[in-house]
Amino acid sequence: MLYRTRVYRRSCLALFLVLIAIPWVRAEAQEKIRIAYSSTDALNGIWIIAQEAGFYKKNGLDADVVYIGSSTVAAAAVVSQDVQLANIAGSVVASSGVRGGDLVSVACFVNSLAYELVVLESIKSAEDLKGKSIGISRFGSVSDVAARELLKGVGLKPGEDVTILQIGGASERAAGFSRGVIAGFPSPPGNVHLIPGGLPHRILADMADFEKPYPLPFICAVTNKSYLTKNRPVVKKSVMALIEAAHYFKTNKEGTQKIIAKQLRGANKAYLESSYQSTIKILDRVPYTTREGMKIQLEQALKQTPGSKATVDSMIDDSIVREIEKEGFIDKVYGKRG
Repeated sequence: MLYRTRVYRRSCLALFLVLIAIPWVRAEAQEKIRIAYSSTDALNGIWIIAQEAGFYKKNGLDADVVYIGSSTVAAAAVVSQDVQLANIAGSVVASSGVRGGDLVSVACFVNSLAYELVVLESIKSAEDLKGKSIGISRFGSVSDVAARELLKGVGLKPGEDVTILQIGGASERAAGFSRGVIAGFPSPPGNVHLIPGGLPHRILADMADFEKPYPLPFICAVTNKSYLTKNRPVVKKSVMALIEAAHYFKTNKEGTQKIIAKQLRGANKAYLESSYQSTIKILDRVPYTTREGMKIQLEQALKQTPGSKATVDSMIDDSIVREIEKEGFIDKVYGKRG
């Protein structure tokens, strides 16, 4: 009897140890990564959707998702490995690469630049904008590229005819505009609806009206080469989570708008509707990074750093997306195409 009691107690203890170990093993299976996104607007929605809808966790990641309001600042954080993966545009990857940086784009969900030039209602033409200022987030950022392309598109010389000022993110630019600090700003589709107080404005130029869309690796997952080499499975899981977030964005309008409204100060119905409809048109199903767009950014960066040996191939690693696509993950998420 005593022997049976001892055996029973030992069995209970063993079962207890197994039960308490299960949550610990599950927790250990979640691999840690810090991920940064650079804007709270709808175009950048997949980064926070992947967190709010649980896709990072679903793919085995314990993701610390942080906001860094500029691609250029996020790039520095990735280079130093304070952040392991971030939304960094091709313009910043190229400018870092020609200076010896080791940033690499592993996936890109928006590969074209879709911006409008929002100006005060009193500005009726490009000529009226001469001598005035427009606001961007930071020099070298996507908003900087957009500002310069929009100004050139209406026949103005950036930095000569029009001053370009560093103001901050989308909300900060809208606020600066409403206070008269700047006469205009490049805006992702729909962001005009974020202007506080409904200050009268007009769209002076829209990239959608340009003869050819401006190719740019825009909403991209970027890491550094050393981290990718040592932690490829973690990067792959991150891309998988973002693919699921992109599908969620495209197929769950109500859920997407709720998440964006939670993150973006001042988001109203007009903004949520306009930005959603614009974004679903350009959000890619299979997130390869545009080589044409990266080539353009590299050529621009080489003007500032001539003699650099950087190449497009040194800035893009398609292997993870190819692997994910080959394994059928994207078809599983989206459903096979007929």
